[in-house]
Amino acid sequence: MSAPHLDALAQRLDDAARQARTVAGGSTGLTTTDEAYRVQDAVLARMSARGERITGFKLGFTSVAKMRQMGVSDLIHGRITDRMEIPDGGRYDLTGLIHPRVEPEIAFLLGDVLRPGGDPAAAVAAVAPALEVIDSRYDGFVFSLPEVIADNTSAAGYALGPWSTPGDLANLGVLLELDGRPAQTGSTAAILGHPLRALAAAARLAGELPAGTVVLAGAATAAVPLPPGTHVRATVATLGSVQFGTGPHAPGERA
Repeated sequence: MSAPHLDALAQRLDDAARQARTVAGGSTGLTTTDEAYRVQDAVLARMSARGERITGFKLGFTSVAKMRQMGVSDLIHGRITDRMEIPDGGRYDLTGLIHPRVEPEIAFLLGDVLRPGGDPAAAVAAVAPALEVIDSRYDGFVFSLPEVIADNTSAAGYALGPWSTPGDLANLGVLLELDGRPAQTGSTAAILGHPLRALAAAARLAGELPAGTVVLAGAATAAVPLPPGTHVRATVATLGSVQFGTGPHAPGERA
């Protein structure tokens, strides 16, 4: 696929995100992950040109079952920005989103550079419970593997709970609640068997992750629809909770 075609697709996806309108899945002509990541880079370049700052890295398909379902053998990745951050305990305006969903995750904060093949545990400064809001720009959340990569893996928003010193993350219980009612339960073991494996994979995919990077290690449960007027909370055993409500922003709060 030619460079002008890939750039035009990046513009199409960027416009869809900004105007809250969908693109038909299967209509992009993308066939390879190499093309898809080139489109993702072009989408991120447009976001950066508007003043957004890339703050971290996010992983997708960290569930072996999900990889098998999609017929792939490796993870996919995208980037998160400062504009996407939701204050813990704050409010998140869904205006401008298409069909948002939310999922509980583990987040890592790197204290040192993590290179491919390096020890992920040694590079971690802190860990936190996290919530990620995803919002595919494709109609009905239906897309091919290259298409979701090009769409920055459906990134829309994220909230981070309190940072703490890393402990044993191998099999911690995870609870996702909507308006105080359980919506999903799971375990950190769903993240490649151990969240640190996802972090090692992130370094391999990125080539290198600098100190200060936030890494969303992938969902511990299935994502659920996020309607307006909802209070959402994720609790991870020993790590604590992170929460936000969906509605108008308070002064100074960001989407």
